[in-house]
Amino acid sequence: MIDQKYATPEKIKTYRDLIVWSKSIDFVTMVYELTRKYPKDELYGLTLQIRRCAISIPSNIAEGYGQRSTQDYIRFLQIAMGSLYEIQTQIQISLNLKFISQIDYNSIYEKSRQIEILLRSLIEKIKSSKQNC
Repeated sequence: MIDQKYATPEKIKTYRDLIVWSKSIDFVTMVYELTRKYPKDELYGLTLQIRRCAISIPSNIAEGYGQRSTQDYIRFLQIAMGSLYEIQTQIQISLNLKFISQIDYNSIYEKSRQIEILLRSLIEKIKSSKQNC
């Protein structure tokens, strides 16, 4: 069941109406809270990289929405997907280095998978609507 906070209106008027954008904004907050616990000597290493990747996801969704062509929109959504895959890799590294607990890993990985499913669905929907035109 979709939380009302993420309910998509009948007609999308702005990128802010996209469920995947809202969930990815929440994901950024979660990443920042989690990475505050990382060792201080990782501030310019893994911490910075994870945060940049997290920020890249909703940013590319928003930027892609503003593009004039469907092809460009899809390209930005694919960049967001790439950033999501990067962060999934980086949280695995964080677990291996014991910067995060298994519980934190499971929680953030599950959130990333939800975004991945929504993002993939949006890309496929845009591709299929482009083919039907």
